[in-house]
Amino acid sequence: MTTVPSRAASRPSRPWGALGAGAATIAACAVCCAGPLLAVLGGIGITSAIGAVWMPALAVLAVVAGLGVLVVRRRRRTAGCRTSPAPADLGMPTIGLRPGADDHASDR
Repeated sequence: MTTVPSRAASRPSRPWGALGAGAATIAACAVCCAGPLLAVLGGIGITSAIGAVWMPALAVLAVVAGLGVLVVRRRRRTAGCRTSPAPADLGMPTIGLRPGADDHASDR
């Protein structure tokens, strides 16, 4: 009796099925995710372009704000140390006899 070799045993095994499924998965993912990925990358690019245009303006604004802070601090420092040459009225009451106190003192 002669045995007929099976088809699987005569052919070398190759993982074409798993490789094909993996390639199909990668292709489907690329088609599905290409739009959102390009949108994110485009948003980053637009943001970078706006930043490149506005960065010099922001740098100038930061320098002007810093100079403004220095000027205000200098003005406050010089104004805070000055004293006025005139006497200061503290608004304290004067101490004296009550009105009509002389009448009671002469009765004693």
